[in-house]
Amino acid sequence: MKLAIVGQQDFGKAVLEAFLARGDEVAGVFSAPEKQGAKADPLKAAALEKGLKVFQFASLRAQEAGDAMRSLGADLGIMAFVLQFAPQDFVTIPAKGTIQYHPSLLPKYRGPSSINWPIIRGETKTGLTIFRPTDGLDEGPVILQKETPIGPDDSLGGIYFERLFPMGVKAMLEAADLVMAGRHTETVQDESVASYEGWCRTAEARINWANHVDFVHNLIRGCNPAPGAWTTLGGKKLQIFDCRKHLFRTFGAVKGKIGEVSEVGANSFFVTAQGGRIEVLKAKHEDGKKVSASELAAALGIVPGVSLSS
Repeated sequence: MKLAIVGQQDFGKAVLEAFLARGDEVAGVFSAPEKQGAKADPLKAAALEKGLKVFQFASLRAQEAGDAMRSLGADLGIMAFVLQFAPQDFVTIPAKGTIQYHPSLLPKYRGPSSINWPIIRGETKTGLTIFRPTDGLDEGPVILQKETPIGPDDSLGGIYFERLFPMGVKAMLEAADLVMAGRHTETVQDESVASYEGWCRTAEARINWANHVDFVHNLIRGCNPAPGAWTTLGGKKLQIFDCRKHLFRTFGAVKGKIGEVSEVGANSFFVTAQGGRIEVLKAKHEDGKKVSASELAAALGIVPGVSLSS
């Protein structure tokens, strides 16, 4: 098949390489422009290395973008991690239209941080969707979906890099084959169960130690490694990454006040929340780098009784 690939970053690069590895023709690659002074996008760099046509437009709405897509004569468009809006008069140019990857089980968790939010909200499963892009954000008909469980200690990094990334590359190949063979189905999304969440950024990643320890634990793992759940120590930001949750079972088991470091061990330190404690294993102070909790505690003088602020 003859493809036009639209995307960016490592996922876009992996999708490009997967199609080329099995002998498909890539007529051209569309990649978002880099910010001034930034390194070349991995997808763009890979495409140029392979001698492919590369297009970079500030907007895919531009007449020039549509003209470039038409010039390729592609059978199918492949959207792999696309943050630019792609209008219908762009995505419908390839003979068989365009398919797009989204890392959630649509129609749930539409939006740009669709891997973070299911973890933060305590879901027990997530997945990916290959769908037809429309002018609505992540609202087009579904071609295929793949599920994966979210374990009680899974983090954003593990879910994405170990599962949704490789599963997504394979799913794009599978969906492309189905569409080209005319054996695919297109299922309209059920709006009654749809949800949309915006970006999970610094403001959303702030820890409130007065929340139940379940919520705090979910927030930390749903923001690990990015954007990094955070609290403050002495007025400076302290990001928490790897951690474990410990529930209080009885009144007598309660240790420390809310937001207080209640124990410092050889490999970790414990912070009290509602209903339990968070055992911090890896963290980063705004003045330093990501290190083990024990190294951080020694460097910053973290001892029982130190308070972390929400």
